[in-house]
Amino acid sequence: MGRSLAGKKELLQEFLGELAEAQMVMVIDYTGLTVAEITKLRRQLRPTGAVCKVSKNTLIKKAIAEQTQWQSLESFLKGSTACLLVKDDIAGAIKAYQAFLKETKKTELRGGVLDGKALTPNDLKAIADLPSREVLLAQIAGAINGVATKLAVGIKEVPQSLGRAIKAIHEKEAA
Repeated sequence: MGRSLAGKKELLQEFLGELAEAQMVMVIDYTGLTVAEITKLRRQLRPTGAVCKVSKNTLIKKAIAEQTQWQSLESFLKGSTACLLVKDDIAGAIKAYQAFLKETKKTELRGGVLDGKALTPNDLKAIADLPSREVLLAQIAGAINGVATKLAVGIKEVPQSLGRAIKAIHEKEAA
């Protein structure tokens, strides 16, 4: 026996809430995964701010019907579908999924949607290869710090050069 209409509406509202918080959605085929393996995937995704939702394609289609940014998900909704809703660290979530895929070799990444655009599995791998947000911020901070250091050294060098020139003239006159 299936869920009641009220239960289905509640599930739809829950999924809509998750979609509203998501930056990106990845769609995977979870055929062949056990409940323990799906639980393990959820645990691996949790630190990256991602959630794994297993749902019927009909429910997902209803949820994305009125949200234009997610409508390109429909092309990936075939067969057993699980959605990985990424809220924070996009590259980290993809890497966590790839690590899970290496261990189990049972799932297939169908694609994803970011900023309303459909992404192929190769696009998602390219995103995963990008440095993390923290690394990028550290690189920017290092570049800014390098410029400030060079400026400080340059400013300090002007009076020192002048001092050396005056000293050289003084020594030349003394000799």
